[in-house]
Amino acid sequence: MTEDRFETIAIHAGQDPDPTTGAVVVPIYATSTYVQDAPGQHKGYEYSRTDNPTRTALQTQIAALEGVAPGAGGGCVATSSGLAATGLIGHMLAPGDHVVLSNDVYGGTFRLFAQVLSGHGIEWTAVDLTNLDELRGAVRRETKLIWVETPTNPLLRIVDIEAVVDVAKSTGTMVVVDNTFATPYFQQPLELGADVVLHSSTKYLGGHSDAVGGALVTRDPDIYDRLKFLQNAVGPVPGPFDAYLFLRGIKTLAVRMERHAENAAMIARFLEDDARVATVWYPGLASHPGHEVASRQMSGFGGMVSFLPVGGVDAANAVVSRTRLFFLAESLGGVESLIETPASMTHMSVEGTDLEVPAELIRLSVGIEHVDDLISDLDRALG
Repeated sequence: MTEDRFETIAIHAGQDPDPTTGAVVVPIYATSTYVQDAPGQHKGYEYSRTDNPTRTALQTQIAALEGVAPGAGGGCVATSSGLAATGLIGHMLAPGDHVVLSNDVYGGTFRLFAQVLSGHGIEWTAVDLTNLDELRGAVRRETKLIWVETPTNPLLRIVDIEAVVDVAKSTGTMVVVDNTFATPYFQQPLELGADVVLHSSTKYLGGHSDAVGGALVTRDPDIYDRLKFLQNAVGPVPGPFDAYLFLRGIKTLAVRMERHAENAAMIARFLEDDARVATVWYPGLASHPGHEVASRQMSGFGGMVSFLPVGGVDAANAVVSRTRLFFLAESLGGVESLIETPASMTHMSVEGTDLEVPAELIRLSVGIEHVDDLISDLDRALG
């Protein structure tokens, strides 16, 4: 499949017609166990925590989208949530190990490292990864992992993946990139030197707000073998119906991301030109401080927009309460548009820390509705 392009891979990788019936859609293998011909002699499957054919198809599909072909030595492990995928990375660490995080990272990621893994002796430091001097100053002998989000959640900072990888290589440090916002359609972190790519497949990969899942992808056979072992040993696996929903959603990822990005760009420009808005963050705007890096390492700028309304917290609360098409809800990446105030919703866990986000910050997950309707909705909500 390596000669095929993204849209073709999304529809065909791991999804050959069913050999028994010829079905063009991968079946939902709703089984927990499999008959063996003799003890230890099976047809590749023995228990569905270890492997399930529907999940295998999904893992092949996601790996291929991140540029890892079957048999190339690496692969994908699918998990029951994005945080479950983060947790598997945590299981690769040992007491005394040190992690460098972005100081603008998803609240759930921060909570896991700061309030769970730290209790197991894993240390962490949060720095501005757009500042390479800060990164170099934070890396020490015990540093085993640099955790990158780009674009970051929720301030949409852009981290230069190749530059971070160059710092990591000098110390033998693993680089994990959370590629949830960009998706493999707009960004290929493994091509830029990252060791592991993470997705909350709940978001754009699924695309329909109807399933929760995660995924890790690597080209390194040793890392893949370790992750595969942990997937089975720890057990945070998606069920076959969730795997089916992700397989289905990913087939339209390319066309959806084009519309998400097109709509987001128009909304960002509308907000930037509006006197009722103080600040707008969108990597596709020339005014964005990371625009040059984003233009170099991404093929599109995604569907996420963040902004500060004039009038502070009261104005922000009024805006998110008045929208009709933008649903006030957590999460992102679905076909429908969502709006939230991260400080009181997805990022409550960073309150009172160096990662605290502005209370008046509004984050938009721009859907694929008609953009004129979305702009009208925001215009009305801004008052």
